[in-house]
Amino acid sequence: MDSKFPFLSTIPDFPDDGDASSSDSSLVFFQNLIQQAELLDTASSSKKNYVRRDRVGGHETLMADYFDENPKFSEDTFRHRFRMSKSLFLKIVSDVEAYDEWFQEGLDGRMKKSFTPLQKVTSAIKQLATGNPPDEGDEYLNMSERTSRECLEYFCETVCKRYGGEFLRRPTSHDIALLYQAHEDRHHLPGMLGSLDCTHFVWRMCPTELRGQYMRGDHQYPTVMLEAVASQDLWIWHAFCGPAGSQNDINVLQQSPLFLAQRNGTAPNCPFQVNNHLYKRGYYLTDGIYPTWSVFVKSFPYPHDPNEKKFKRQHEAARKDVERAFGVLKSKWGILNRPMRSKTVKKIMSIVYTCLILHNMIIKDDRRAIAPVHIQDPPVEPVFDDTAYTELIDEDTHWRLKHDLVEHLRSLDLPHLEVDSDEE
Repeated sequence: MDSKFPFLSTIPDFPDDGDASSSDSSLVFFQNLIQQAELLDTASSSKKNYVRRDRVGGHETLMADYFDENPKFSEDTFRHRFRMSKSLFLKIVSDVEAYDEWFQEGLDGRMKKSFTPLQKVTSAIKQLATGNPPDEGDEYLNMSERTSRECLEYFCETVCKRYGGEFLRRPTSHDIALLYQAHEDRHHLPGMLGSLDCTHFVWRMCPTELRGQYMRGDHQYPTVMLEAVASQDLWIWHAFCGPAGSQNDINVLQQSPLFLAQRNGTAPNCPFQVNNHLYKRGYYLTDGIYPTWSVFVKSFPYPHDPNEKKFKRQHEAARKDVERAFGVLKSKWGILNRPMRSKTVKKIMSIVYTCLILHNMIIKDDRRAIAPVHIQDPPVEPVFDDTAYTELIDEDTHWRLKHDLVEHLRSLDLPHLEVDSDEE
């Protein structure tokens, strides 16, 4: 009898005749079979199953598929699966390996080689790109679910520390000058810094006690909000993640550090001129929910004048920059487009900021960035300015700026903004 199934030794001998005792014996047989199987499952479940994973084989497979001299898959396939070029990916692997010793190859407690930096970063990028569970790489990378989850957490933490200062920076005076020029050439709006808006990410593992705080009527599930500013090249210049999904854009703005540099006097001095009027600060394009501040430019809700209609068209076309940025971000990094499995808001913020940094790195690597070079301004001692807030929320400046922009567009010969006769 097979030693793997000891309960089979208790199988009774069935009689050959067709009397009623045959059905009773069959019932007893199956009852004994179920009881013995349950006992065997209980005994085996108390033992931890050890899975032998071929780490070296996983690394060799990864090298043969993408990184050998003659890889199995082409550069286009690599970009499609890793969301970036191979050169940028290898640079990130080298940087995180030098920055954090956790990514360095070593020996585990059994004196066997650990996973290589290439495997660890591949696991993290795959989870960010697809949003699939951590155990997806068990067959290909020979990496357990726990190790894959650790790869994602350490990778996000390292990327934020290593690259956050450059790729999530506030615009410097050099950046602002380039943004002014690019937006005036593209959108014909002098002084435009970018477009401001908010988006939501579904939080699947939201604790029960926090669901009421992170839900609101127009969303079926708990969400975490992100406030962002995007320029015409889809570069994210400002990101504030973490507010509860029950809030609206104004509530998030009141918590946001968007104008912190203006309040403490460390913002670069970059005035601009439009319609022969000088303005102290650049502005952001927003939708109708935002307040009428001097640094916000909103469209006309119900324009009647042809010039106001032209401005409304141009404003809506330019404000699509931030909407396009959100669309590209969520389509490129699937983890943002699927319900978040993290159990804390801090881990969600780390994932979101990592995706934003990688998003900006890809734009720079593709040579599509308006301001690819980070030129820092001279350090300035923070000094709280009482008058800055009053200037920021000045409604008179808001209406005067909007009027000047309308006149500026009227003076330009832009056929695509001409209003049809039936619209008048």
